[in-house]
Amino acid sequence: MSVYSHYSEYKGEWLWKNFKPYEVACKCCGELWLDPAGTSPSISMDALQELRELWERPIIINSGHRCKKHNRKVGGTENSQHLKIAFDIPCPPQEQARFINLAREAGFTGVGRYPRRGFVHLDLGPTREWMEKIK
Repeated sequence: MSVYSHYSEYKGEWLWKNFKPYEVACKCCGELWLDPAGTSPSISMDALQELRELWERPIIINSGHRCKKHNRKVGGTENSQHLKIAFDIPCPPQEQARFINLAREAGFTGVGRYPRRGFVHLDLGPTREWMEKIK
């Protein structure tokens, strides 16, 4: 695991052509978390890039890594995958099933559906799936 206090401190080659470091860093302070595995600097970023190629459309990241302070501020759980790296991605409800199938193909194991709020949560934590409660 590599944590940078600000994404500008990352000096390695950035391998993910469709994303920039600031897009996956904490929105409040710029802290960046990467999860190296083997020769790849980040398996989470590899999965995100693969999903982008499968989806064949731009992917916007509403929330990537969160520092502890930001996670508390947004009401994230104490053990949120965002404290490492997870992605909340806008996706219309009618497209979420296809998007999630592609995300699983890309390697994501944690999937949250938020049809009312129009986004999907993806991470590489334990295998699980949930949906927001609709009131």
